[in-house]
Amino acid sequence: MSTSLIRRQLCLLLGAAALGTGMAHADQLDTIMAAKKIRVAIDMAVPPYSMKDDKLKLIGSDVATAELLAKDLGLELEFVPTVLSNRVPFLQTGKADIVVSVFAITPERAKVIDFSVPYAPVLVIVAAPKNIKITGPADLAGKKVISTRGTTNDQELTKIAPPGTQITRFDDDATSLTAMVSGQADIWVTTPMLMRTVNEKNPSRQLEVKFTIKANMAAVGMRKGEPRLKEKIDTWVRTNLKNGQLNAIYKKYHQMDLPAEVLNAGS
Repeated sequence: MSTSLIRRQLCLLLGAAALGTGMAHADQLDTIMAAKKIRVAIDMAVPPYSMKDDKLKLIGSDVATAELLAKDLGLELEFVPTVLSNRVPFLQTGKADIVVSVFAITPERAKVIDFSVPYAPVLVIVAAPKNIKITGPADLAGKKVISTRGTTNDQELTKIAPPGTQITRFDDDATSLTAMVSGQADIWVTTPMLMRTVNEKNPSRQLEVKFTIKANMAAVGMRKGEPRLKEKIDTWVRTNLKNGQLNAIYKKYHQMDLPAEVLNAGS
């Protein structure tokens, strides 16, 4: 076999190997843009992040966030229904391109997937009627505060409650909710969603957010090893935090502005 023939065959083999490698790991951003569609995994029953209205239309802050993202990228949006426990597997198996679904950043999750910069919080709040003055943890001293046993809300309350705080723990959120609706309790460490449920069931209670104990960071989830997609979404999040679009979405559904922790994370 001639030297020139061997060289040609070697070049063909190297070219095929390179092509195979490229096909094995196509850039996900290129794939999404070529398809002109982005598949977003979302749990459709986590109000006010995602829920259906009386006409069965999907609405909520995460829904609106995904809609804005797809619009700004010039892509068709396809929602992929999931449940919270399946968010990571849906990314890893390619059932969805990204996740926008109350996806809090945790060290454990960050080992197996990537997150964008945060775009919203998952809040632990202190809720009470408007006529009760509470501006911070010190104001809880001497007051009766309820929480639900075994929850992260209860854990955070335990950390910040000053001496003299009278903590009553119920076994589930339903019992805590009933206590607040009926007026048996006035101060609840909970989430904005459950606070609003009290107001809907008994508008005379007029609960409001007194202060936020902790804001876990919610972000867009994506598969590891896709730096161009991550950069694209990070840039989009930062832009829409700065121009107020993401704050407007959050305020519409949560009746409060994004906390400084989120705004600072995106700067």
